[in-house]
Amino acid sequence: MSEFRIAVVIGSLRRDSFNRKLATAIAKLAPPEFKLHQVAIGDLPLYNQDDDANQAQAVKRLKAEIAGSQGVIFVTAEYNRSIPGVLKNAIDHASRPYGQSAWAGKPAGVLGMSVGAIGTAIAQQHLRNVLAYLDMPTLGQPEIFIQAKEGLFTDSGEIGESSRAFLKGWMDAYVAWVKKHSA
Repeated sequence: MSEFRIAVVIGSLRRDSFNRKLATAIAKLAPPEFKLHQVAIGDLPLYNQDDDANQAQAVKRLKAEIAGSQGVIFVTAEYNRSIPGVLKNAIDHASRPYGQSAWAGKPAGVLGMSVGAIGTAIAQQHLRNVLAYLDMPTLGQPEIFIQAKEGLFTDSGEIGESSRAFLKGWMDAYVAWVKKHSA
């Protein structure tokens, strides 16, 4: 495959989200044949199984974006020791109706950051449990639990020098993971 389209799902809607900054910055660490695009999830209605037969346009758009991608990167915040509701809502929408999941088989990567010392470790573990059920082969190592600290990003929004090699290592592992599971 000459080009890999990767959907990036950000588990935060906040305008100045740390995780949106992280998602934007790691995209610059991907090789040229990997095109990362952020998927909108803030316009999705709350999931209701009664709507499975007549999904909203925003849900159809989400499912099409996931289906048209060769992989998915989840960049998530941690709310109350779990994944944000907006992220779970998006996951539920794109997995329904039962048997028509857009997620199945898509190689996944998981990372996130917060102001807390353990980053988003617990949210990521909860997310990994969900992704296992959705049949998404998920990169296990290296794990990325980032604490928001001074110097993580440059003034231009790129990954700072002290973290660049670490995050580039993660991106390289994810690229290999996608290539392995896309063959």
